[in-house]
Amino acid sequence: MKRRLVAGDTQAARDAFGDLVKLEQRRASRLAYYVLRNAADADEAVQDAFVKVFGHLASYREEIPFEIWFTRILINGCLDRRKARQRRERWTTDGLGDYRDLERHTPRPDLASGPTPEQRLLSKERQRQIGEAVQKLPDRQRLVFLLSQYDGRTPQEISVLTGLNESTIRVHLFRALRKLRSSLGGLL
Repeated sequence: MKRRLVAGDTQAARDAFGDLVKLEQRRASRLAYYVLRNAADADEAVQDAFVKVFGHLASYREEIPFEIWFTRILINGCLDRRKARQRRERWTTDGLGDYRDLERHTPRPDLASGPTPEQRLLSKERQRQIGEAVQKLPDRQRLVFLLSQYDGRTPQEISVLTGLNESTIRVHLFRALRKLRSSLGGLL
């Protein structure tokens, strides 16, 4: 893939990069949204990650799987955006959460054979409570939890993605789960 992107033929490079975007777009958007909890920020983070990847293709080392390299760039961009947003929020009075977008990104069940309206309402409330509890976790615990539970990564993969030791990943995951269980009570 890298050879096609770095090769001299500009049109072939554009086509290859378009294929790459199609391949990674959905997963990247989902992961960015889980980290940022804001659809607009997530879209911008994904777009920025693709731009950075394209601009730094010459520095890509093929011994690292491309997906891991790209995901690291995406996660670092998301974390930078979170920090910037937290700095801005310290100086503003609007302390409303970013859960207004959660409803739009929550998959809807099939209405013909799906749950009743009451069940959907309870499910939506449960998701909101879990989302708020996850956002209250410390940054590293939240990141490890999201990569593990929402993106389906193993501790070894998370270690490669974040640069943290695998045992540290397990400790963060354990602590995150313990905090979520205590704050959510019977929901988990």
